Amino acid sequence: MPSTTVGTPPESDDASLSHGLKQRHLSMIALGGVIGAGLFVGSGAGIAAAGPSIVLAYTLSGLLVMLVMRMLGEMSAAYPSSGSFSAHAERAIGPWAGFTAGWSFWVLLCTAVGLEGIGAAKIVTGWLPGTPEWAWVALFMVVFCGTNLAAVKNFGEFEFWFAALKVGAITLFLVLGVLAVAGILPGTDSPGASHLTDFLPNGGEGLVVGLLASVFAYGGLETVTIAAAESENPVRGVASAVRTAMWRIALFYIGSMAIVVTLVPWDSEDVVEKGPYVAALDQLGIPGAGQVMNVVVLAALLSAMNANIYGSSRIAYSLVERGQGPKALGRVSGGVPRIAVLASCVFGFVCVVLSYWRPDDVFPWLLNMIGAVILVVWIFIAVSQLRLRGRLEREAPGKLVVRMWAFPVLTWVALAGMAAILVLMAREPDTRVQLYSTGGMTAFLAVVGYVWQRRRATA
Repeated sequence: MPSTTVGTPPESDDASLSHGLKQRHLSMIALGGVIGAGLFVGSGAGIAAAGPSIVLAYTLSGLLVMLVMRMLGEMSAAYPSSGSFSAHAERAIGPWAGFTAGWSFWVLLCTAVGLEGIGAAKIVTGWLPGTPEWAWVALFMVVFCGTNLAAVKNFGEFEFWFAALKVGAITLFLVLGVLAVAGILPGTDSPGASHLTDFLPNGGEGLVVGLLASVFAYGGLETVTIAAAESENPVRGVASAVRTAMWRIALFYIGSMAIVVTLVPWDSEDVVEKGPYVAALDQLGIPGAGQVMNVVVLAALLSAMNANIYGSSRIAYSLVERGQGPKALGRVSGGVPRIAVLASCVFGFVCVVLSYWRPDDVFPWLLNMIGAVILVVWIFIAVSQLRLRGRLEREAPGKLVVRMWAFPVLTWVALAGMAAILVLMAREPDTRVQLYSTGGMTAFLAVVGYVWQRRRATA
């Protein structure tokens, strides 16, 4: 493997990867990637805690995510790489930072693969009672491992159709919701603002819980910058995805939350038990709404599973290409890092086994360890952008195809927002353990990465 100067990764670490993703794949990945399992599955608990103020929570966290995506887009358009933020952190801060950001995100994605497989299996066993849950998880794992092993265009095709289904479903939901709120949907009466009168039913504490839930619902948006490196035109793909992020977040997340809390009382048990979207459709008297939404949620979970296998394998490949992991994971055949794909799937399935074998100790510890990884990644993105922007303006201004708004003011605003979220996590008992566990893992990886960097520098 060619050597690389410490702190200066190559312009592209993707020379061996194929470029089989078409622009239509990338466009739909960007569009559907916003509509994640967290939106369908996790938003109910946020509504139950925050009430109608969940709209404010999603707006605040959505603004932060827009800033993060803009920063990431600026760097990814200038330096397309399957390592994405990990490669940017190495270039801006040093190899230890790329090591820490990359491997912590790899653990997060691989664990998420297992969690999404379990969630998808629960839906299927609800339709087919008596069938073993673990067998469905294994089937999903084999299918998506197989598609990711074959060729990157297979991943693109699966994500294209998954995204099309999710976008179609939530668009229909928004149309029906707007008609119902306006009082022009046949057979329904508009609730007006009757469900919005108690905006902060649980006070500031409820809003904090809703805010934290909404932050983690946005996880996964980074995949499009990883996928862009294997597209026909990486720079154009990243630029297009980032520039449309604002309206996608506003429409799909904030818009749908506004529809739900307007149509359904925030304290309805159905919001948590059935999920907010099913509860809203039931309120409208849409027949079979529950099963229809279960199909959509299943698609969202399988889509996330597919995307996370892809993302984790590319992050691992990029790390190895930069000398930060076992060389075997960097082997490429047919334009695909197949050993990295297999390793990511095996780690994900180990998480599934732990959920059955050690559900009371090891598995919760693993979940806590990845609880705040997305915030760690966002902090690395912001710090990297602060350091790289000046370098780009001096050395290669033509690469600034995407520019961060009001630099550096909004970058510092984003960092302040992340710090505030960390403080809020430390105040909440349910998230405090996650914060400390993630902090421990991050510190461990940072020490390992720094020791590796020092040894490599003196070799």
